[in-house]
Amino acid sequence: MLRELRLFLTAVQFFTRIPVPAWVGHSAQQLEQAARYFPLVGICVGALSAAVLWLGAQLLPLSLALAVGLSMVASILVTGAFHEDGLSDFADGMGGGDTKEKTLAIMKDSHIGAYGVIALILVLLLKYHALLALCGAHSLPFAAAALIAAHGVSRLMAASIMLTQCYIRGDASARAKPAAQQISPASFAIALLTGIAALGFLLAAGAHTTAILTASGAALLMRAYLAWRLQKRLGGYTGDCLGAVQQLSELAFYMGLLAVA
Repeated sequence: MLRELRLFLTAVQFFTRIPVPAWVGHSAQQLEQAARYFPLVGICVGALSAAVLWLGAQLLPLSLALAVGLSMVASILVTGAFHEDGLSDFADGMGGGDTKEKTLAIMKDSHIGAYGVIALILVLLLKYHALLALCGAHSLPFAAAALIAAHGVSRLMAASIMLTQCYIRGDASARAKPAAQQISPASFAIALLTGIAALGFLLAAGAHTTAILTASGAALLMRAYLAWRLQKRLGGYTGDCLGAVQQLSELAFYMGLLAVA
């Protein structure tokens, strides 16, 4: 149990700004094994965002839009915009590169380009309106549950890319490399169970099975499309690609819920 707790806290340490005890330590091997807890970290991030949404709605009852915006700010702050940064790099690389080498070089560049800016604005704007629409079409508890479920499921989608594709950056300096190696089937089984468990929050909030299946299917379709694009263009994935899969799968999940609202 102590070993599993250490691995979970390692995932928390890498993917969020939440401080962890010094005894957790840090190593490449430890980080690779922590991949099994990516969806659980997502559930924690989603829970924090949901708590801010609920609190914002209580303190600002006349402006639910502000509460939704604050919930998004909370998730960005707690992760240090880790996945959003990956999305912007992914968009710049896939939009500006016409070869594998050029695409990877653009993704590695720390400067953000037009494609990255446009992708960030559009995805954040669409997530904002999707969450606001969920609050209006259902209820505040439903939207809060959707946040938790979407964050967990979207990280499961990212972990599944690690199961089926190869990490392609050869440089040891890549920040995400230790966490982006292929996940073992046993570790993925834990991630899968955790991701499925995240859907339980929607069930508890009164979501119908059809809505949950549609939202999950939308996330899977987004994941399948991105996996196809990555394999075709790069022959694998990078850490930035995983960030893009998480962000776009999260958005697809919200849209799937709205499709059967």
